[in-house]
Amino acid sequence: MKRETRVRLRLALACVSAAACALLAPPVAGRQGEVRLPSTPLKFGVFNARFDPAGTFKLEGDRWPAMSGDWKARGGEVELSTKGGPKGCDGVGRYKVTLDGARVRFDLVSDDCTPRRMILNRSTWAPAGEARPKTARRIVRTAVARAPARPEPETRGAGWPSFRGPRASGVADGQLLPDRWDGKTGENILWRTPIPGLAHSSPVVWGERVFVTSAVSADPKAGFRPGLYGDGDASEDRSPQRWVLYALDRRTGKILWERTAHRGVPADRRHIKSTYANSTPATDGRVVVAWFGSQGVHAYDLGGRLLWRVDLGRLDLGAYDIPTYEWGPASSPVIWDGLVILQCDTQADSFLLALDAATGKTVWKTEREEIPSWGTPTVAQTSAGPELVTNASNYIRGYDPRNGRELWRLGRSSKITAPTPVFAEDMFVVASGRAPERPIFVVRAGARGDLTLPEGESKSQSVAWSRTGRGSYMPTPLVYRGVVYVLSNNGLLDAYDLRTGEELYRQRLPLVGSGFSASPVAADGKLYLSNEDGEVLVVAAGKTFQHLATNSMGELLMATPALSDGVMYVRSSASLFAVGRKR
Repeated sequence: MKRETRVRLRLALACVSAAACALLAPPVAGRQGEVRLPSTPLKFGVFNARFDPAGTFKLEGDRWPAMSGDWKARGGEVELSTKGGPKGCDGVGRYKVTLDGARVRFDLVSDDCTPRRMILNRSTWAPAGEARPKTARRIVRTAVARAPARPEPETRGAGWPSFRGPRASGVADGQLLPDRWDGKTGENILWRTPIPGLAHSSPVVWGERVFVTSAVSADPKAGFRPGLYGDGDASEDRSPQRWVLYALDRRTGKILWERTAHRGVPADRRHIKSTYANSTPATDGRVVVAWFGSQGVHAYDLGGRLLWRVDLGRLDLGAYDIPTYEWGPASSPVIWDGLVILQCDTQADSFLLALDAATGKTVWKTEREEIPSWGTPTVAQTSAGPELVTNASNYIRGYDPRNGRELWRLGRSSKITAPTPVFAEDMFVVASGRAPERPIFVVRAGARGDLTLPEGESKSQSVAWSRTGRGSYMPTPLVYRGVVYVLSNNGLLDAYDLRTGEELYRQRLPLVGSGFSASPVAADGKLYLSNEDGEVLVVAAGKTFQHLATNSMGELLMATPALSDGVMYVRSSASLFAVGRKR
């Protein structure tokens, strides 16, 4: 008996899984080297496909229109044709096929059908019944040198230690900022410092220092594409990068020190609208932590001395439905009670991680059944004790930040989540903007268990109120003086009563331009809304809309401003500005 026959006989006797049975299908290579696709059901992301030996196929995916048509082998390629659908989908799409046992990989040769190309290019399909392999994540800590004795943190002027300030509130009264300024003429600009590279991360402030991160590409033409569009394409920039942390003097803008945390070729691709430095650094006045996704977590003292680094391995974040679409990370670290807390929701695995801020040692790690997310976790001291809240697609969750134990969960969110939870008046406001759900939830502190609302219900004992179809996609909501402000990418500003959820107004902002990605901030009865084209709109806080001023920075603006000690620090695509009254 030939060896091949013996192997197939053993497989037949042990045909207990879809993967094994698929290997018994007719040979995948036909006459003259033509490819023959498996006839068993295949799965990739949220999609299922079946290629009939007779030459027809059907492809279906959650929230995607079904696609069917004919397929034909041409040597090592297949030609796919469909009838009807969007422009270009009546033509033939050609794909190179690579077979690995029961797995099939498609690589684009040519295809004018956009949805078909989005789904198939670089995709690897497995038998529908095959369990997804899960590799244990290896977290590696490196203590560069023994950490010095940590002094008490410097507190004077320490008002903006992480993304959106304390508890991600975005609020800092007592700033007395000017209503008018101009980045080009220098009106009410205290200083402007060029920052090399590309970054959407925001500045943070502690004492006399301002900290910003950047990724400096070896390609001088590297950039990103702003604007209101729905493309999920990745940037072509895979050139070597330097991931850098800068410390600046907050009074003069002088760079006090810069540290290159990592050099090399990026481990991931990034969205064409994104950068390789999206995460805002965090500090507690003793250490400053910069997280560069797959390039690791890096901690320095305030003088720029490297204390430790932690390699989390590759963090693959992208479209939940098409895993080949890599978008890169954006969640930022927060520091609470001596812990550096990270939210890591990826295609392969998802978890929360707490590291000791002094040493980088793992204090606790909590696994999560989640898909990729981009929001920053929020920790707040509530009437029921400390709570850590995360925004994600399967569930919005509350945890005990001391040990990572889950306290509550709330379902019915969007499939893509980016805004950060906000805490105010003993409630958490959480939103996300992917259609069709686009929810806003207001959750009371101290909730426990599964808070998911029954179909048709908008509130409960634990959920003060909720709305669908009104959540923001990128900007984090703002709660200020009893009003919830929700800013959409397309320039719609909604205002609601925090306690009741009553809609106060819905207003289309002037000068929408390329849209809004930065989150709003507030001070002294005014809201500051930054559009991508570099205009900062000043709007009066309150129950009625009033546009007070528009101020141009003269450069693209994607990052959220920081407020501290009478100054607004604005991170543009090329510079860091200090806006304030000149004395």
